[in-house]
Amino acid sequence: MESIGIVSGRPVLQDTKKLWQYSAAISACLLALATGSVLAWTSPALPQLKDPNGWLFVNTEQGSWIGSILSIGAIIGAVPAGTLADKIGRKKTILATAVPYLLSWIIIIFARSVALLCLARTLAGISVGLTCVVVPIYIAEFAEPSIRGVLGSIFQLFLSAGILFGFIFGTFLNYTWFAVICAQIEVVFLATYIWMPESPQWLMGQGRKSEALRALSVFRGPKYDVNEELASIQKSVEEAALRKSSVLDLVKTRGARTALFAGLGMLAYQQLTGINAVIFYTEEIFAAAGSSLDADVASIIVAFVQTFMACVAAVIVDRVGRRLLLIVSSSTLALCLFLLGLYFKLDLNGIGWLPLVSLTTFMIAFSLGYGPIPWMMMGELFPPEKKGTASVLAVMVNWSTSFLVTKFFSPLKATFGEGITFWIFTVLMVSATIFGYFIVPETRGKSLQQIQDELNGKNNGQTRNSEVA
Repeated sequence: MESIGIVSGRPVLQDTKKLWQYSAAISACLLALATGSVLAWTSPALPQLKDPNGWLFVNTEQGSWIGSILSIGAIIGAVPAGTLADKIGRKKTILATAVPYLLSWIIIIFARSVALLCLARTLAGISVGLTCVVVPIYIAEFAEPSIRGVLGSIFQLFLSAGILFGFIFGTFLNYTWFAVICAQIEVVFLATYIWMPESPQWLMGQGRKSEALRALSVFRGPKYDVNEELASIQKSVEEAALRKSSVLDLVKTRGARTALFAGLGMLAYQQLTGINAVIFYTEEIFAAAGSSLDADVASIIVAFVQTFMACVAAVIVDRVGRRLLLIVSSSTLALCLFLLGLYFKLDLNGIGWLPLVSLTTFMIAFSLGYGPIPWMMMGELFPPEKKGTASVLAVMVNWSTSFLVTKFFSPLKATFGEGITFWIFTVLMVSATIFGYFIVPETRGKSLQQIQDELNGKNNGQTRNSEVA
């Protein structure tokens, strides 16, 4: 394994060991696994709760709140996430994120009222918001440019695996044991992540140079000369300290505006795909379609395909490029949503395989593009002093959009029917394709400083069309 270093002004290759980088990314992304299980919980749990003969009856309106209030919690969790990560460190913030997750599962196990279930989902949402802000920042700060795309993709891979985890155990376990098993994810996370190093960049920003040196030495391996990279981090941190970023700084320069517009747009479109509505109501969609395939089995198949394709995305994202994958993703999503709308609008019950094929292809397209890339690029598009503020805004936009989509998905179906509802999302994905082509920059294989230089027009050697080619 090699990385580029600088000796006497000349680039040289140095040996690096990437084991700790992968280990830290995987351990931190166990929180993404937890997020996936939280997102998947409603699909198997709500049908049980809507049983009039069960221990707790939940009507359709209450069910929509239980599903969507998670997004409100995520917004609440995102607001202090950047400040916490800057004040107490990335590692301590990530460790603390497990606490609301665990509390939410305990409440779900013992809840006997809708109010308590909403409280549990709000607490889980707070952890989701913290996870989505801090984990990508942490990974982007220690990852080498050559594997930053792969490590960043692990977040979406584990989120997809968490959804699969939730669908499988939600199908074969009862309500109580399902929650107990989900809670074990946080236990495993705490047992593994406690041993991981803090972000060298954050340590340097706190003036803890010796600790930053040790952390970077762990991430890069014993044969890697960390002095040049450490000096580069120190210079970046010192420049960031002089700039003292505020919210207004996110729109002061052309590069900042481009990064903000691209970042917020990608994360809004991520939810406007309808992904969370599809995940929350997967079983209900198959039931409404009258598919010959059992809804539980169909949900597991869809989630398995999503997880597998997230693995593929992790392998190819540093080879193909972020922007091209986004464009292909949104185009394919538009086609899948159009076909789903056509199935419901024309009442094509004779071809019950179409919903499964469409949703499976939907998950493939989402997992290759709009699933992993927006979160990954949030860690790449902004300089250190703007990362926390920008990430908070991005997560708030993401989960606000998620709340609107999840809350009003059922009312839209009731008002316009499933066909028109899916066609509304089709139009949104066509606009996402246009957005990806004209707005989103390419960041593949570039250092964080190179990305900033290009956003600010300091590198005109590449055209946007060449990035897509």
